[in-house]
Amino acid sequence: MGLYAISDLHLSLSSNKPMDVFGELWKDHHMKIMENWNSKITNEDVVLISGDISWAMKLSDALVDLEYIHRLNGKKILIKGNHDYWWSSISKLNSLYEDMNFIQNTHFNYEDYAICGTRGWINIDDNEEHDEKVYNREILRLKMSLDSAVSAGYDKILVMMHYPPVTRISKSKEFIDIINDYKVEKVIYGHIHYDSKAICINGVYNDVQYICTSADIINFDPIRIL
Repeated sequence: MGLYAISDLHLSLSSNKPMDVFGELWKDHHMKIMENWNSKITNEDVVLISGDISWAMKLSDALVDLEYIHRLNGKKILIKGNHDYWWSSISKLNSLYEDMNFIQNTHFNYEDYAICGTRGWINIDDNEEHDEKVYNREILRLKMSLDSAVSAGYDKILVMMHYPPVTRISKSKEFIDIINDYKVEKVIYGHIHYDSKAICINGVYNDVQYICTSADIINFDPIRIL
């Protein structure tokens, strides 16, 4: 049994939005993901998917992409990305597939670890004032997710976020403080893509391991976390 991660699948199986407009690297990327995924991941494994799952705008359109993920090996734990406009009520999402769990204000377990998470947001110091409300809501959601894990008795915690709390050019102090306060071991994130990979922090920062799992950066091949 292993824990793996990949993010930013950017699936568009129900619409004409090919990702290769962003470069040859993305050509038939859903086929690359499927081949790599099923060659290493068994139904005993768990895969973390840190957002930007589907380009669909409505859940009814996203179902084709979610079905694609459902058919891949293993159990999946997912969080929302900034492009996941189809994301609907969390109870409805969690009723869709037995092998797919969607995190919002809660946690799921992997062996003796709690998997927590939320989308996150861009550092408000770098953005317009109107983003502060979204930023603060995401702070609250992360705390609720972590509190649910602590209340359940977990002291080994991993966090999934779509937006990185820290890069080589920016830091979101409030997210970093929460991550440190709850003694999180690893933060798995996405959002950053290949052309900007130089700003990723892949390693230890403030005693926490940060791991970028954006699909194009990891060559569309889920990486092992535990």
